[in-house]
Amino acid sequence: MKAVREDARRLMHEGALALSRVEESGIRIDTDLLNRTIKKVGFRIDRQSKKLKESEEWTEWRRVFGTKASLGSRPQLVAVLERMGHEMSGKTRLGKRAKADRAALERLDVPFVRSYLEIEKLKKLYGTYLLGVRREVVDGLLHPSFNLHTVITYRSSSDRPNFQNIPIRDKLVGKLIRRCFIPRDGHVLVEVDFKQLEVSISAAYHRDPRMIEYLENGYDFHRALAAELYMLEESEVDSAVRFCAKSSFVFPEFYGSYFVQCAPNLWEAMDSMDLVANGRLLKEHLAEQGIASLGRAVRNWNTGRIETMKGTFMDHVRGVEEEFWGERFCVYAEWKERWWQKYLERGWFGLLTGFRESGLYGRNDVINHPVQGSAFHCLLWCLIETMKWLVGNKMRSMVVGQIHDSMLVDVHRKELDEFLEKVRKISTVLLREAWRWIIVPLGVDITVAEENWFEKREI
Repeated sequence: MKAVREDARRLMHEGALALSRVEESGIRIDTDLLNRTIKKVGFRIDRQSKKLKESEEWTEWRRVFGTKASLGSRPQLVAVLERMGHEMSGKTRLGKRAKADRAALERLDVPFVRSYLEIEKLKKLYGTYLLGVRREVVDGLLHPSFNLHTVITYRSSSDRPNFQNIPIRDKLVGKLIRRCFIPRDGHVLVEVDFKQLEVSISAAYHRDPRMIEYLENGYDFHRALAAELYMLEESEVDSAVRFCAKSSFVFPEFYGSYFVQCAPNLWEAMDSMDLVANGRLLKEHLAEQGIASLGRAVRNWNTGRIETMKGTFMDHVRGVEEEFWGERFCVYAEWKERWWQKYLERGWFGLLTGFRESGLYGRNDVINHPVQGSAFHCLLWCLIETMKWLVGNKMRSMVVGQIHDSMLVDVHRKELDEFLEKVRKISTVLLREAWRWIIVPLGVDITVAEENWFEKREI
């Protein structure tokens, strides 16, 4: 990491000091609930593991692998399932055996596999999250470390435990662990989360007029892309379908992926999430539109082009991608190529926040690092300014956690209204005044948790 401007050096210095205060403050943990949850989950794992070992599948497992049989071995599991006549989809990269990843296993409608995956999820919750937090609690407070020097994308990291990896997507896991994070007496937990921050910051680099128009007008292009990908009207796209398009197509495309990788993920999501539109499964809907299979992509070694079969989902996603970069965001696409070529000529690239990165990088790294780094620096700047305000005004509220584009604050109830007004101003007004290169409006989502970090309401 090299700061080439004084304001960049100051950002890192003040950021390190601010995060040291966050670590010192710590976040309160309901240790009684945490201990009860650890016992409850441990008992559940033992009970379900015992049931698995009473099954026909485990009998076959022991017959095949003998004393080497291990419930923790995915390759053994796949071998047993194939021997028992269950058809596995997909092969490993070398093509020697069937895939053993979670997505491939979830597509099997087999009770043993469902129980197996549930146990694995509970083991992750038990060992990584519950015990990981319990080990670090001191006098009812958790003091995670926050680092500014370990991630090459210029984002932060966290350890002992990794506060930035506390789950939320899985409702069961999120509930069991996040309920243990509680406010101090007389306080509430407030989470301030930037909306689509990296997309907004990317516009300052590529200055694509279509993207800028979308961001200025609040146009939901994630929903629009979901409608195109799944051949729906925008009014038919619910939050689950929108999230799928956002996480499996829009952001992967921004970060350098392409249709050959995106199409299978979008297709598999329809199974794993049971995506529906107007009461119909999306695969049934697509079949009515003439798309009944994923299809595949094959490189023609004579022409060098990747070919797809008409009428397949792979070919359809390819068409959406061509419109995405060829028409919708063509200026963005041109910028990526220019940015990459300039790096090849110079061997370095700069960030709008005053840093320079040099060395040997791949194309995606060169394109993504400036956006991800600058976006995190926006959050860091806001955290610093929030901390200065809290300390300078001798507030009882304190910042207690930081994730890449959000911060968690333990706010005294009597200071809540004043805090909400100030943090909005810092994040959406003062930040843009400090960094004039931010050319689109910024927004934040704010949630308040009265009892614990899981049960929260949006402000």
